[in-house]
Amino acid sequence: MESHHYYPDVTQDEKNMALLVHLLAFSILLSIPFANILGPLVLWLIKKDQSVYIDYHGKEAINFQISCTIYGIVGVILAFLLIGIPLLLALSIFWLIFVIIAAVRAANGEYFRYPLTLPLLK
Repeated sequence: MESHHYYPDVTQDEKNMALLVHLLAFSILLSIPFANILGPLVLWLIKKDQSVYIDYHGKEAINFQISCTIYGIVGVILAFLLIGIPLLLALSIFWLIFVIIAAVRAANGEYFRYPLTLPLLK
């Protein structure tokens, strides 16, 4: 469930780190394998004990990136049957849109839950 509530006790630094943890998913565009997971993971590991807000957003970002990676692998396998090609295209658009939405919500001081995400880190 997504929340549209603002939390005034969240500092600007916490908002910035939460924003960054989501945006680090774009490091995959540098053609570094699994950078979409590793970028958020590294920042989360460094900052998770400093803020409940950053811890929450870090877990959300990592869970979403792992989930999308799994869905992408399935899409690649299904591409051999041709059904995976439109699925990969849809997944790419879905990924892009929701990373941006999560980043904006984090920067605004909101808690955000990605859809279709496997709850791996709790």
